[in-house]
Amino acid sequence: MNSAVKNIICLTLITLIAGLGLGYVHDVTLEPIARMEADTRLKAYKNVFPEADSFSDPVQITDAGALLAGAGIEGVDIDSAVKAVDASGSVIGYVISVTTHEGYGGDISVSMGIDSAGTVKGIEILKISETAGLGMKAKEDGFRSQFANKAVKQFAYTKTGAKSDFEIDAISGATITTKAVTNAVNAGILYFSVLGGDGQ
Repeated sequence: MNSAVKNIICLTLITLIAGLGLGYVHDVTLEPIARMEADTRLKAYKNVFPEADSFSDPVQITDAGALLAGAGIEGVDIDSAVKAVDASGSVIGYVISVTTHEGYGGDISVSMGIDSAGTVKGIEILKISETAGLGMKAKEDGFRSQFANKAVKQFAYTKTGAKSDFEIDAISGATITTKAVTNAVNAGILYFSVLGGDGQ
């Protein structure tokens, strides 16, 4: 057997063993990763809807694209929606997760709680890669808390100081990020109406 054939056989065996090893590692880590992601989601749900005792399985998302486009909201996807349930089993609102593709540094994913009366209970940033010290301030409570406990048809950002419940103070030097997050929340509020919420 010449050296070229031996090398091919050796490389084939190495590739096969490496492939089997990677497959095993993937299988072993798949469940812990899924469990960690589920725990992260549940923590975010509790942060945006602390009054809820539990959360249902995801509600099927239908016609979201057409709904958002009709309202002039572009570059936003409705990712998921779950019912927020109290200790007695009654539905008290929804947690809606959305992704905007309009961030300065890429996609921004937001989870938001809305109660049955249409009040935004809070928002949580699930994924963001904006500029440090500027757009990344969207993760800070000082920005996120502006959306909490407000019942409005939609939010608007301002650079001159919020004077109404529907106004959000823009992050200084990060207008694009502010606009992206605000539009994401507005998309969630709009989709809430499809889920049976009355809104305001």
